[in-house]
Amino acid sequence: MHRSEITIDLGAIRHNARRLLEALDGAELWAVVKANGYGHGATDVARAALEAGASALCVVTVAEAVELRRELPEARIIVMCPTDELADAREARLELVVSVSGEIPNDVPVHLKLDTGMGRWGLAELPPPPANVVGLMSHLATADSDQAFARQQIERFREATEPYSHLTRHIANSAAALRLPEARFDAARCGIALYGISPFNTDPTTDRLRPALSWRSRLAQVRLLQPGESTAYGRRFVAEGDGAAVREAKRLVTQIGGRVEEVNSARLEVYAAALSFGGGLFTPLMEASLLCLQEAGMPKASAMRVVEALFQSSLRAYMYAGKRSWSGPLADGDRAAVRKEIEALAAFCPKLAPHYREAATFALKLLGGPNRSIEPL
Repeated sequence: MHRSEITIDLGAIRHNARRLLEALDGAELWAVVKANGYGHGATDVARAALEAGASALCVVTVAEAVELRRELPEARIIVMCPTDELADAREARLELVVSVSGEIPNDVPVHLKLDTGMGRWGLAELPPPPANVVGLMSHLATADSDQAFARQQIERFREATEPYSHLTRHIANSAAALRLPEARFDAARCGIALYGISPFNTDPTTDRLRPALSWRSRLAQVRLLQPGESTAYGRRFVAEGDGAAVREAKRLVTQIGGRVEEVNSARLEVYAAALSFGGGLFTPLMEASLLCLQEAGMPKASAMRVVEALFQSSLRAYMYAGKRSWSGPLADGDRAAVRKEIEALAAFCPKLAPHYREAATFALKLLGGPNRSIEPL
């Protein structure tokens, strides 16, 4: 495995394209693959989107479009920003957007862009469209944040384009495709949602989207520094003393009859992180569980719910929720509950089963008191 790697899930791109087509309810999906497909790889994303039902591709520059044309000779490609590269556009069979006043090119398919409120590129008024105009468009400014203003833009667009409704009309972006049915018209230009990112800055699973990009890196080193020790150039970090969680972990190791100096420092840090869970930190085991479930294809939000549910009545309930200070004997029924939950978690993530059982054994020892002898789970 590389030290750090990015993986693009083209299956997620196809899924998201189909989901957007479902939301568009008959309108066309035009996949926005500008900026190298939002960093995902324009050609691969474009091909996946077209396979899933998208009917056109949108880019910003003629150069981007020409590069796509080499790989996708039959695709419909629209260049959305102004350009004077007309010869290259003709040769590559591109469609251009006209958004500034002036002469409209007469030998290339054109979309006229009306400014309805974005305040950037766009015509103040639509001229009578010549024969080579194939579409009318505008750009929503607040579909993800202020739907009232977005609806004003949609209505301005509707009124201005109604006399030319025989042309393809398109104003919707990802947010409008998912939330504003009146914005659909004939086509929607969707970018961010195609890549599985919510345009509303919320959990993408809310709209049944799947993130296409995952970034994984290997943890290079974990060290437990003693007070006064430092790390990095310029001694950027100097350990001032054990944190509360490490102190508590050491105390509990001593309580069950162990010697702190004999405990592997990395393992002590795992115990300390576990004891910090009540303060809002995920334990290394929970993070590893999430990773395993996601690698198996489960969406992150679902994986998180599974992991938390499995921990709820075992480690989290006992070790993390404050019962670690309970001094009474541990009932056999409680031991059985811990065992059941740990085995269920191990079944979900077999690679981590030994670590779960070790953590559970440690928790049970803490709860059993210093003189209780128990066999490992």
